[in-house]
Amino acid sequence: MTGQRIIVGMSGGVDSAVAALLLKQQGHDVVGLFMKNWEDDDDDQYCNSREDLVDAVSVADRIGIEIEAVNFSAEYKERVFTGFLHEYQSGRTPNPDILCNAEIKFKSFLEHAVNMGADCIATGHYAQVREADGLFQLLKAEDGTKDQSYFLHRLNQAQLSKTRFPLGNLYKREVREIARKAGLPNHDKKDSMGICFIGERPFREFLNRYLPADPGEIWTLDGHLAGRHMGLMFYTIGQRQGLGIGGMRRNSSPAEGDGDAWYVAAKDIPNNRLLVVQGHDHDALLKTSLTAIDANWISGTLPHCNWVYNAKTRYRQKDAPCTIARVDDRGCDIEFAEPQWAVTPGQSVVVYESRVCLGGGIIQ
Repeated sequence: MTGQRIIVGMSGGVDSAVAALLLKQQGHDVVGLFMKNWEDDDDDQYCNSREDLVDAVSVADRIGIEIEAVNFSAEYKERVFTGFLHEYQSGRTPNPDILCNAEIKFKSFLEHAVNMGADCIATGHYAQVREADGLFQLLKAEDGTKDQSYFLHRLNQAQLSKTRFPLGNLYKREVREIARKAGLPNHDKKDSMGICFIGERPFREFLNRYLPADPGEIWTLDGHLAGRHMGLMFYTIGQRQGLGIGGMRRNSSPAEGDGDAWYVAAKDIPNNRLLVVQGHDHDALLKTSLTAIDANWISGTLPHCNWVYNAKTRYRQKDAPCTIARVDDRGCDIEFAEPQWAVTPGQSVVVYESRVCLGGGIIQ
């Protein structure tokens, strides 16, 4: 359908720029909206929204569309960042980008766009929306290496019905080529990395600003004191780097020679201990089942128990065959055909049926 008024979330990056360009070429009434979601230290080398705004304005001028800036920092702090800190303080590893999509980009932004008279919104996410039998489905992107449906699994029918993903059938190389041919000033701009409000800054330094560090002991699962940690919040399941306990043999004390690499296997919260194991494929790092809470199912109905689906417990993971052993309004139990590595509390498990993202929940 052409001739719609579509508000495009423009970040200053090439993806959202091309999304706006394509919609403009399709004959829609396109308006750009730049969202400012973070204000703390927004003037250093890791986080500078002013430069991104300049890029977004330059693109809008090139395309020939209007652009507006809106500040959602207060909503972000209340709905996303507060929960982010609480999860880390509780020893879990949250994924704030998922909550940001559900609460800010497809809630606050959508509400603001509707007040601007929009028929729908659009973003530069790599995903697709399809209507089938009166329901809106979230599909994986054509470019499997860039697919972002994992981060969008908390969206609902109302949000998807008002959302367009113009890049869903394109590969990243095609997106950059479209931007280059159109003369967009950010066609070769580096993709942003890291958590939306942290950027590429040193993570420990960032967390230390908001949460007190609580150092403690590192123990092996077989009962050896291996060293000291800087605070459980700084570590995640499966982490190898930054442990400072190299030179330990399996089942030995730290001083007896070299051995395999050490990995974080668990956190003993009551005793403030970090538990480690040696070897990437140690049994303690492999799980065949998990429990998820706070689940969201995009269709509004629960998936079937004992059907074979696919799921992933982290963004870059390959789909893994699984069945849902239990599901209700609170969450679900998922069993995998093969052991999964470093299943991490606080992260999300996302369930798929072929290319369709069904939804998911937070790993408990």
